[in-house]
Amino acid sequence: MSETHPPSAWLDTSKPSIARVYDASLGGKDNYEVDRQAYQRLLDVAPHQSEVSKMNRRWLVRVVRYLAKDIGIDQFLDLGSGLPTAENTHQVAQHSNPEARVVYVDIDPVCSAHGRALLEENEETRFVEGDLTKPAELLADPRINGFLDFDRPVVLMQCGTLHHVPDEGDPAGIMRAYIDALAPGSHVALTHFWDPCDEDPALHEQARKQEHMLTKLGLGSGWWRSRERIAELFGDLELLPPGLVELDRWWPTGPALREPWPEEHLILGGVGRKP
Repeated sequence: MSETHPPSAWLDTSKPSIARVYDASLGGKDNYEVDRQAYQRLLDVAPHQSEVSKMNRRWLVRVVRYLAKDIGIDQFLDLGSGLPTAENTHQVAQHSNPEARVVYVDIDPVCSAHGRALLEENEETRFVEGDLTKPAELLADPRINGFLDFDRPVVLMQCGTLHHVPDEGDPAGIMRAYIDALAPGSHVALTHFWDPCDEDPALHEQARKQEHMLTKLGLGSGWWRSRERIAELFGDLELLPPGLVELDRWWPTGPALREPWPEEHLILGGVGRKP
């Protein structure tokens, strides 16, 4: 258990948290025994899952750098951001533009507490505790719409989030609500667990094993979807080249140094632009 976050009435440490399991996969210390146990069970079928977490973070860094530096967008709404770690969205964006504004949103109280503490002295960044599956509530929150100007381009980030929303939660509908609220010139950056059901039988079987294990861990979430289903999350946005691809194929910083592990194939990412 983390020494810095004792249990309280508002913090349920009897069940794993998505954000804290992700923190454990990155080797972080802001997690509890129940989170580490959940992660260890996932490793039974996906022994290289920590590499997926690291790959997802590298992708985020490349995307934010590109959108802040090359495209010049200075507003970011990072949904389901998780616990602060190395090279956070605001650090990458503000390296290119010190005045770039970032709002992080996460439902986990540990994330909120850590985020607010980390950002106390950063006037261009906010951390809001909220539920990304309720776009109307978040978009009406003055802590968000009073800080970001939705009449100008915004980068909406859903990195490793929507695969935790079940089909009955209508992830495509959630995204439609967010996209409708964005100004022209806005971008959506999204990664999602991928089931290559029609493309690779062996990897399809691996995806099924991982989904089965993860949904038994008590998190109640973790769905690997087809390329077509993931593409639907972008709605009518224009996908930037190279499209919806495995993460290390989205403008990598150099040649691959090794062959990807099976788990590393099973997540896709893309960036869409609103015309």
